[in-house]
Amino acid sequence: MHQQGSLMPPLLGDVFCQCRSAETHPGVDPGGGGGGHAGDPSSASTSKPVTRQPVSGDWGSDPGQSAHPCDICGGPEQEHRLKVLFQVLDVNGDGGICVNDLTIGLKKLGVHRTEHELMKIVKAGDKDLDGQLDFEEFVHYLRDHEKKLRLVFKSLDKKNDGRIDSQEIMQSLRDLGVNISEEQAEKILKSMDKNGTMTIDWNEWRDYHLLHPAGNIPEIILYWKHSTIFDVGESLLVPDEFTVEEKKTGMWWRHLVAGAGAGAVSRTCTAPLDRLKVLMQVHASKSNSMHIAGGFSQMIQEGGMRSLWRGNGINVIKIAPESAIKFMAYEQIKRIIGSNQETLGMAERLVAGSLAGAIAQSSIYPMEVLKTRLALRKTGQYSGILDCAKHIFQKEGVAAFYKGYIPNMLGIIPYAGIDLAVYETLKNSWLQRYATDSADPGVFVLLACGTTSSTCGQLSSYPLALVRTRMQAQATLEEGPQMSMTGLFKHIIRTEGPMGLYRGLAPNFMKVIPSVSISYVVYEYLKITLGVQSK
Repeated sequence: MHQQGSLMPPLLGDVFCQCRSAETHPGVDPGGGGGGHAGDPSSASTSKPVTRQPVSGDWGSDPGQSAHPCDICGGPEQEHRLKVLFQVLDVNGDGGICVNDLTIGLKKLGVHRTEHELMKIVKAGDKDLDGQLDFEEFVHYLRDHEKKLRLVFKSLDKKNDGRIDSQEIMQSLRDLGVNISEEQAEKILKSMDKNGTMTIDWNEWRDYHLLHPAGNIPEIILYWKHSTIFDVGESLLVPDEFTVEEKKTGMWWRHLVAGAGAGAVSRTCTAPLDRLKVLMQVHASKSNSMHIAGGFSQMIQEGGMRSLWRGNGINVIKIAPESAIKFMAYEQIKRIIGSNQETLGMAERLVAGSLAGAIAQSSIYPMEVLKTRLALRKTGQYSGILDCAKHIFQKEGVAAFYKGYIPNMLGIIPYAGIDLAVYETLKNSWLQRYATDSADPGVFVLLACGTTSSTCGQLSSYPLALVRTRMQAQATLEEGPQMSMTGLFKHIIRTEGPMGLYRGLAPNFMKVIPSVSISYVVYEYLKITLGVQSK
């Protein structure tokens, strides 16, 4: 559902009834412009006079009525209505719609959109990046947009009768944290209601909102949370969006608490694999081949079963401060970049998310170093977290707590970027193909998308993660000098080859599916316990 302000312009459905002029001026171009040219959809309307049948409600009329809609506006030939709309908006008749065309064309029709909104429309549909929409791009954008609008319509239609009334508008806006009176709801309703029934059917809804940019609708935000739900041991994901309702009712912090609890359980269950990964990243080489079974055997022989969980305590403790700092930083950065939208576009999310991740990682990075040192420690080396921190400070100084900081920061961009891009691609693909009545993908689709995107993100940034871990651990290794990031990269490639940058990848991937599955199950359980409302 769009903000209340977006519901006020005159009905866009009138665009499709421009052929009213054809009743008195047969054969006149409904676009009001010059003659069409070969291959231009605008030439279609000049081929024959249009005979208009009298209808109630025009393009948005009830399908059950006996009257027949006009040949161009409301017939089953969707291509016709799209051609008419295209030629109306293609002000200069050059076969492409740019921001200027949209500004002039929509203004003539009494529809007012900001320049920012029009730029978003062109940017969303402009596949060949030439700054305008040709007819094919225009059609593709509108059809994709209609699918999103249908999802919104379905979510608003609480009675499931194919129509939206004022009570349903009030309830839906209330769900989004916007309280309005019945009089205001009726005013919104009248602005879209073409046939005076005081209800809005699908056609009226579509006509009205067709050229209004829509990002993630609240239903999609609600069902497709990613970083809050899935914990794979790395905290480089872009934070989730929350609806206005979730922010106003305090549901957002319950989601974060549920996510943190799920992450704690998930990390604890997969801690042995995580410790094995760290050992393989630091100690495995061509001369010291370490396999999964051998690695576990080595850990148990050295310190018993409990040693499998070394480093897990600090790994769990750092979830809460990192999640809280990242969420707060993300919200502040959204304000700084000047977005007044409820949700951000993918590029904006990547920038805001990466910056928020960098701020959070910078704040808790000493805990990352402690986690690596504790995972690598021998039996009896440290009595606990504070003892480990004390030893590092005394022997190596404060700078030791930021070893590996640069590769860690550099790893945020490929990890977050690829994870976000893959997840959004999979999400949008599912929404386009399978979302008809609801944006809810179901458990298995959500888990599959989350697992795939996280795996791709980890794979892309893994060499940087390995170099970070080795830099954190360098002081514990007796052999070899202390090396810089570039020095380590060169050393690994020279001595072990490119595959040396992927040591420990097997146990890392082995823990992805159990991590995602456990965190999702625990998250759902904690949501119920904390009273998080689900639609």
